[in-house]
Amino acid sequence: MKSRSARPSENLLEELQAALSHGTVVRRVEALRRVTDLFVGNAVDYSDEHIRVFDDVFQCLIEQIETSARTLLADRLAPIAEAPPKIIRTLALDEVIEVAGPVLSKSERLDEATLIEIARTRGQAHLKAISLRRVLSAALTDVLVTRGNEDVVQSTVGNPGAQLSEDSLSDLVMRAERDDDLATCIGLRPDLPRHHYLKLVAKASLSVRRKLEAAHPELADEVSSVVQEAAQRVRAAAMTRQTEIARALVKSLHEDGRLNEFQVTAFAEQGKFDETNAGLAALAGVTVETAENMMIESRTEGVMILAKVAGMSWASVRAIIALREKLSGGSQTDMLTLRDTYEALRSSTAQQVLRFHRMQHGTTPAA
Repeated sequence: MKSRSARPSENLLEELQAALSHGTVVRRVEALRRVTDLFVGNAVDYSDEHIRVFDDVFQCLIEQIETSARTLLADRLAPIAEAPPKIIRTLALDEVIEVAGPVLSKSERLDEATLIEIARTRGQAHLKAISLRRVLSAALTDVLVTRGNEDVVQSTVGNPGAQLSEDSLSDLVMRAERDDDLATCIGLRPDLPRHHYLKLVAKASLSVRRKLEAAHPELADEVSSVVQEAAQRVRAAAMTRQTEIARALVKSLHEDGRLNEFQVTAFAEQGKFDETNAGLAALAGVTVETAENMMIESRTEGVMILAKVAGMSWASVRAIIALREKLSGGSQTDMLTLRDTYEALRSSTAQQVLRFHRMQHGTTPAA
């Protein structure tokens, strides 16, 4: 028994032959309207074969028709999961954003390759439409973050369905140093890794301090104190369950005498930031907050100071520096030069620098 939608697949092309061969633009538009009504009203009933027939008909009908008709077609087909894939791709590739926009932002029929192609070649309006999709893969967001203007980037970052790669996050955190709105947008993402969050907060706090001190120079000392307290509150709020578990594990290892340089090195090689940070802090005799401050600094001196105080070998220091570079997405450092610097660093000098660091940040040695 044939479905009630079988007749369109058998007779639709014949019925439309006159309009396609001899019809005026007005006749084409009217035919397009009727075909669209027929498809939208019965989309869930059509087989793949029927959809292919509609696809061919749509492709023929949109030739030489005005933008407003193509826009209407895009608006009506974009939300339909069973929409013909070829016409969806054609509409998405349209240079007119009014036509492409609805499909780029809504259609589930668009494949990943087409979306990336458009993101790499079209203008900012097309990128903005893509950034509004319900789900964005990491590969797609990489292109949006790289090519997008301020509006596109903020729209992408503010999209809860957007997956952000380590490379994109590192780039965004760097950009946020010059853009408070972007910093806020990134900071509100619940999936932002802690090491990126801490770096973001550290940079944003400095930006806020400068602005407030410029506006009220007579209150500079008070402003500095307030900003520092705010940063500490934000840091505490950023504590995740994963971080708490990591710190508890390291504390247990340290109390049982099982925490050593090799264990911390293993944490670093496994990409475990929280465990590495807590382990380094324990071996150096500082608080985890002090270690975090020194771990997220852009320069590597802080890590080498802590490691020297902890009596670590260069092999362990190299593993920790490699972890930092992997997480931050920064350029690779000259390990040979760093090794020479570390080997030349005296333990007594490292202890003095660490005491100075504590004095500046108002921290005390770990118990």
